[in-house]
Amino acid sequence: MINKTVYLCVGLNKEGLKEVLGMWIGKNESAAFWMGVLTDLKARGVEDILITVTDNLNGFTETIKSVFPASTTQICVVHQIRNSCRYVVWKEKKEFTADLKNIYNAPTKEAAEMELDNFEQKWGAKYPYAIRSWRNNWEELTVFFDFPVEIRKIIYTTNLIENLNGKIRKYTKNKLSFPNDDALKKSVYLAINEIEKKWYQPIWNWALIFNQFITIFENRIQV
Repeated sequence: MINKTVYLCVGLNKEGLKEVLGMWIGKNESAAFWMGVLTDLKARGVEDILITVTDNLNGFTETIKSVFPASTTQICVVHQIRNSCRYVVWKEKKEFTADLKNIYNAPTKEAAEMELDNFEQKWGAKYPYAIRSWRNNWEELTVFFDFPVEIRKIIYTTNLIENLNGKIRKYTKNKLSFPNDDALKKSVYLAINEIEKKWYQPIWNWALIFNQFITIFENRIQV
């Protein structure tokens, strides 16, 4: 049996409605794989991506910049927190994650940097891996601070796609294996079709958010 992963790309259109833009199957993550994904999106009509939110998968951010150079790239903060907590002892996880919240809930990037310094003073000696990871990815973890609060809420995490993944698993959980890639694609496609039937409302506060997007990206949005 060969384990493979289904990768999905979900976007928001100008009406604030979610759309699944594509589905790709791969055995491993690499810059070459991501190049194929992004080239496919471009070939099928995606002209521009304002902001991408990813899980910091290997080589993904660099590839996005090479195919859509004007795109702003944000690494998912929630995934960063999970990675930071990976080696934290159980009895300290609650306090550890509570202190992390002070970083990404800060009002500005400068305030967040101060909170990271405080976090390092408290936990750095015990969990240097976590601090190093935040420092190494800092610029792309804090992109959301460049935007108004309403936009920040939809771009600092990949929860939108995580929620979709969870719903797909409910439809496919009884199917433990597939004879080929086409069978897998068909199963996921049918699940997505059912899920998308409930995507008839724009995301919360979209009118305000869209006007903010127009102001920030005035030369890249056609109304």
